[in-house]
Amino acid sequence: MSAVTTLQPILDHVVVNVLGDMDRAAEAYRRLGFQLTPRGYHSLGTINHLAIFEENYLELLGYPPGGESSRPDLWLHPPGLTGLVFKALDPEAVRRRLEERQVAFEPPGEFTRPVELAEGSKEARFRVIRIARELVANGRTFFCHHFTPDLVWRPEWQVHPNGAAAIVGYVIAAADPAATARLYDRIFGPDILGPVDGGFAFQAGKATVEILSAAAITARFGRAAPGPIDGADRMAALTIATSSLAKTRAVLNGNGIAYESKTDDELVVSHIDAAGVAIAFT
Repeated sequence: MSAVTTLQPILDHVVVNVLGDMDRAAEAYRRLGFQLTPRGYHSLGTINHLAIFEENYLELLGYPPGGESSRPDLWLHPPGLTGLVFKALDPEAVRRRLEERQVAFEPPGEFTRPVELAEGSKEARFRVIRIARELVANGRTFFCHHFTPDLVWRPEWQVHPNGAAAIVGYVIAAADPAATARLYDRIFGPDILGPVDGGFAFQAGKATVEILSAAAITARFGRAAPGPIDGADRMAALTIATSSLAKTRAVLNGNGIAYESKTDDELVVSHIDAAGVAIAFT
């Protein structure tokens, strides 16, 4: 009998669904102080901009004018945070793990994106394994393997006016946190999840993924967080570590972005100013 495959969660990136409103979303994130990569064009028909950090990154994902039919499955999700993406350092190990734990997933897929550099155009290549859509409400959980990480994590793209250095928190609002947490226990467990106020959490590299009740999210983020959708789960908020909150505050003040500061070491920006995502800078 073969040994059970182990799988360690490491956050690769997060996806913010902007649908056909990429220009406005990109401008909103620049005003928040993020340096965005040039617009990318996937072989699947979608477009993106990235904010690259030390270990992970944030992706604004949408479609070009007239391109909503390219990936209709993506646009069924609400605007805002809709992608929780883990690293697939070994895609075959991921596939084995999901099969062993009887977690339904879609057939692995590959796609590309041209990257324009000073030395010429190159092609970034990816392989993804998506958890079955019926298991994740209002969003997607999947694994991403980078064949060409050097075309993503480039030093010139990792410097942000707001001092952002890493995504360190990802928050899911859940109608039943225990039920939602069971999916991630099946993928990565046992014993990966721990109780926190209002729900459960697990570590994914530098990031903590929290699955919380609506009441817990309201207590923490107030009106900055987006509201529930039909009583179902919703990916709601991010925490981003910065090198200097003074730097973050200066950018937000300079661009007229409102924020709340309940503690000395955190600033919270409303989902209204961040394309549907509450963002806490810490």
